[in-house]
Amino acid sequence: MADTLRQQTPEQLRLALRRGLRLKLGPFVIELRGTTPGLARRLLEHYPDYPLVFRDTFADARLSVGRNPTPSRHWFSTRVIRTDDGRVFSTFPEYATLAHLEWTVNWVVATRSHQFLMLHAGVLANAHGALILPAQPGAGKSTLCAYLMHRGWRLLSDEFTLLRDDSLAIHPFPRLIPLKNQSIDIIRELVPEAALGPSIPGTHKGTVSHLRPPDDQIAAMHQTAQPRLMIFPQYVPGAKLEITPAAKADCFVGITQNAFNYVLSGEAGFRMAAGLTDVVTPYRLRYSDLPAAAAAIGGLMAEAAAIS
Repeated sequence: MADTLRQQTPEQLRLALRRGLRLKLGPFVIELRGTTPGLARRLLEHYPDYPLVFRDTFADARLSVGRNPTPSRHWFSTRVIRTDDGRVFSTFPEYATLAHLEWTVNWVVATRSHQFLMLHAGVLANAHGALILPAQPGAGKSTLCAYLMHRGWRLLSDEFTLLRDDSLAIHPFPRLIPLKNQSIDIIRELVPEAALGPSIPGTHKGTVSHLRPPDDQIAAMHQTAQPRLMIFPQYVPGAKLEITPAAKADCFVGITQNAFNYVLSGEAGFRMAAGLTDVVTPYRLRYSDLPAAAAAIGGLMAEAAAIS
């Protein structure tokens, strides 16, 4: 089997999907199966540079995409994703396959990967270390990650900050960034080189378009990074740039509140959360202008590196 999807012909990919194609996504292996028209094409378009692994490699999850078996006049144009136990996880129109595949991968990682302390936070890195961006939905985290990813930062993840032990090394999980609604036009205008997929309307999050990370950032997904800076962002239309230091106590609370599995992680989770609080310099960021925010974040990272 070739090293990446890009090296597969459409026919080879279709055959692999029938047997079970195992794709390396950061520290995880996801097996995909499906024979529905368009699945192979979507994978080639949106996952071309992700590595393939041999079929005897352990898979963290096995997902299958197929036609909706429920009798209806729309059965031919609707799809389902099933998880390992055969149960239907999601039902959706065919054109929304990519969005639901991404959301399903998020779900299986968030519910199964308790070897990590998992924070709901974007994370990027530069020569000074890693920047962590914990945020609630609507705070502009994905848009900020998308912009920084094209302005000198390496994307580790838009969705998960993964910490495994007391070393606090962050394990990359670079995936497609799901931009929503007005964020799509903002990135198209400010980052014309961005590899944005088609807009998918009518999802539970509105219109979504997926941004593919540059291939060199995907190739670097085995390179961990050490945390240096933590910024809690909040996008406010028309707001002037405002940066304020955050108290360490508030930083710790923010980490625990944004962790998918802090309680399940027990003492190890507490140690990692406390250790992360100790090593990062925390700030709160209120912004509306992406270039100005990016410039300020770059300055904060340089300052944090200089004093550590």
